[in-house]
Amino acid sequence: MMKVKVFKIRLPEEYLYKDQQVLDDFLGNHDVIKSETAFVHDENYWSVVLYFEESKVVLSAVKEPKIVKYAAESDVLNPDEEKILDALKLWRSEKAREQNLPIYFIASNKELVSVAKYKPAKKAELLDIKGFGKHKIENYGEEILEILESI
Repeated sequence: MMKVKVFKIRLPEEYLYKDQQVLDDFLGNHDVIKSETAFVHDENYWSVVLYFEESKVVLSAVKEPKIVKYAAESDVLNPDEEKILDALKLWRSEKAREQNLPIYFIASNKELVSVAKYKPAKKAELLDIKGFGKHKIENYGEEILEILESI
């Protein structure tokens, strides 16, 4: 069943980080099907509408092991990973401008750091990274893998 959630990303410094964190957490835990954004000028915030699939919780006698996805433990990168991260951030900025979306819609910093450290070689390996669901991989997977190959 498809559901809708609306977020408000306020631009003043004292709200911005927290609002983005709430959105990041939601994106990390849900499979988003579609998103829409609009800038509300008079109140200076981004309105973000996410359409997502409600996960079907299947109760069974046998507990399925929860799939633990890869997430970088630290932001400390070696020089190669730094190069990858810089390239990914540049790509993300261009993508966001092109699609007229805030950058964290494309991928969060944590997700990009995880990609730089994990270095996936195939789309299936992107699925192993926290924050990458089917839709994000369909939209950006090819380009992310191309960046990794080119460095």
